[in-house]
Amino acid sequence: MDLTILYRGPLASCDYDCPYCPFAKRRDSREQLRADRAALERFTAWAAAQSDDRLSVLFTPWGEGLVRSWYRQAMIELSHVPHVRRVAIQTNLSCRTDWLSAADPAKLALWCTYHPDQTPYDRFIDKCRDLSRRGIRFSVGIVGFPGHLEQGRRLRADLPEHVYLWVNAPEGQKLSDAEADAWTELDPLFPYSRHPHRSAGLPCRTGESVISVDGEGTVRRCHFVPAELGDLYDGSYRRALRPRACPIAACDCHIGYVHLETLPLYDVFAGGVLERIPSALPAQEPSAQEPSAHEPPAQELPARERTLPQSGSRSGRLAST
Repeated sequence: MDLTILYRGPLASCDYDCPYCPFAKRRDSREQLRADRAALERFTAWAAAQSDDRLSVLFTPWGEGLVRSWYRQAMIELSHVPHVRRVAIQTNLSCRTDWLSAADPAKLALWCTYHPDQTPYDRFIDKCRDLSRRGIRFSVGIVGFPGHLEQGRRLRADLPEHVYLWVNAPEGQKLSDAEADAWTELDPLFPYSRHPHRSAGLPCRTGESVISVDGEGTVRRCHFVPAELGDLYDGSYRRALRPRACPIAACDCHIGYVHLETLPLYDVFAGGVLERIPSALPAQEPSAQEPSAHEPPAQELPARERTLPQSGSRSGRLAST
């Protein structure tokens, strides 16, 4: 079985202080960190033992994972497991990069976000260049606040040509068409991020070939649907895997809507779905002015869903995803 797993453990601490993020400069207690480490090590051991399956794993921590040694170790270990096809993580790239020399660069990948107000530009771009020298697959992104545009342009000019620069629409802020067009010049796929995608009743790969797992091993179809499918460790989730339609009104997070079968993103990101690396950018970007037939204009869609299945106090979508 080919299975993609989005893993999110209890880690909720971050070394950055982004004003839109509820986990900015949050510190986990030693007990919480021990629990997160134990949960991750349990998951890593489980994944390594599933030799009858072909697994792809994306770590989507609430906080910054790679500043913790156990996330770096998990990435290294899983990159050497024969039946793991890809292991990737969302990161602000604040960690050192020398640990990557122990990983298999053919399988490990990074989904990196640049936060202009949180780290010196030269430090970030130097790390990106180091990733390229090491042969690590990675994408780089930025949140499309109007004040970040010049930094985004600078990134595009300085990043290696083969590195995809993605742009996320800022949550809670409506962009003008002119602002959106400026971001689309940098990221031809930006229109997919600009508006939520209608998803209710539409076929989605989550719950069939894609699942979400929390630190306790509870399996859900994705991070945004609270219904439980079973337990990862007793195997009960397997009985629930089947094709199914999305039960929520709209999906506005890339790690969710990329799996919608009504969007062409599996073709766009063929070979790089987890790390958000397209196989090739489209010659003509999707129109931000004319939504497709399966997607009504943004003003007809409900307000963005902000409920995390595991806890109603946390946003289900962060601006860096």
